[in-house]
Amino acid sequence: MSNKSSACGQGKPTRTRSRPAAPDRTRGTGTMNFRNLTLAATGTALTATAASAETMDKGDVSFMIFSTVMVLFMILPGLALFYGGLVRSKNMLSVLTQTTMITALVMVVWVIYGYSFAFGGGSSPFWGGTGKLFLAGVTMDSMAATFTDGVVIPEFVFIAFQMTFAAITPALIIGAFAERIKFSAVMVFTLLWVTFAYFPIAHMVWDGAGYIFNMGALDFAGGTVVHINAGVAALVGAIVIGQRKGYGKDMMAPHSMTLTLVGAGILWVGWFGFNAGSNLEANGGAGLAMINTFTATAGAILGWTIVEGSIRGKVSLLGAASGMIAGLVAVTPAAGSVGPVGAIVLGAGASIVCFFFVTTVKNKLGYDDSLDVFGIHGVGGIIGAVGTGIFTAPSLGGIGDAEYDMVGQTLIQAQAVGITIVWTAVVSFVLFKAIDMTIGLRVSEEDEARGLDLATHGEAAYHN
Repeated sequence: MSNKSSACGQGKPTRTRSRPAAPDRTRGTGTMNFRNLTLAATGTALTATAASAETMDKGDVSFMIFSTVMVLFMILPGLALFYGGLVRSKNMLSVLTQTTMITALVMVVWVIYGYSFAFGGGSSPFWGGTGKLFLAGVTMDSMAATFTDGVVIPEFVFIAFQMTFAAITPALIIGAFAERIKFSAVMVFTLLWVTFAYFPIAHMVWDGAGYIFNMGALDFAGGTVVHINAGVAALVGAIVIGQRKGYGKDMMAPHSMTLTLVGAGILWVGWFGFNAGSNLEANGGAGLAMINTFTATAGAILGWTIVEGSIRGKVSLLGAASGMIAGLVAVTPAAGSVGPVGAIVLGAGASIVCFFFVTTVKNKLGYDDSLDVFGIHGVGGIIGAVGTGIFTAPSLGGIGDAEYDMVGQTLIQAQAVGITIVWTAVVSFVLFKAIDMTIGLRVSEEDEARGLDLATHGEAAYHN
């Protein structure tokens, strides 16, 4: 999810752009003047003459269609298998079902009002308005701007690409309270959370009218919108719902590291659609995001396993998979603005911090984040978002120009992180409490002991 405000209108020859002509990516000072890797809102319509000069390249369109499908591949089967392998066998199908149903629900909501709330063309700094409810006015001729002035892609493609991001974010959250939450509570929470947390933050960060966007914050593919947003909500959920029955006493090891690695590998492959696709064009910017997705992840795997091996004397597959995800999370906001070597350092550094967080800090604080959603996505996202301000500096291989203000940009990044944390923490706490007081959050102790596969869904993942 690049900083990509929808440039969508009612079709040619006139079109309302929510982003003006893109200046050079390296222009600016690193504060509000730095190229935010997006196009800011102008609220003016292109004339017929200007619209006729728009260029839609079939290569860009093909690239974006493929990237969109790759992000869906990340959710189903990638995230589903990654999480499914990490839980106990009696809860495998519950995770798969929750992931599948969340994906379907959010896609429908996105078409009805989510896209409008995030990218509807409104002037509010906090939401996009109602101008695109039910995709009003969107046709095959409607276009969305990319990062290059005059270059466009079909609006339907942009909508679908953003839809996959909206779908994967709440699906990430469920790992924090896996094995103990009611299915109905998951679905109600998802509906309300995307409405009051995801859509507003997506608008604030990626739309030209957005509050965080106009601060000058950089978020190429979703460090704040996806990972910090989901990670903080996951932490709140884990605390409100409470620990699993027998936590700290019973064996709760992953039931299938084989499936976990399969899922993690699919996530890494799909993440190229996530990051490179956020460039919105098949050019050098996509190439930079692609190589950074390689190097940051490789650095993170090595960082996690070296520390783990040094401390524990053995390198685990769980550690390698965890480091992989930590690196992918950390590079997400930085993929389009840092260099490959900087990406290695960022990925490795984030991975090491995440390792200590999930192995030490979580245990000391005593909360049960089942699959370490906050420890990896939340913490990794925070480090990645703040680190973007540092490693975008040209002296460290980033794309900032000679006047880039590393300190100034890093402070803006930190402010954006703080706003995201507070917003989603408050919204998530209110929603979890409201659901708990109405339909309830937790399954019964008997159902939890039996396993959610049979208790909730009436089927089992495995049969002897």
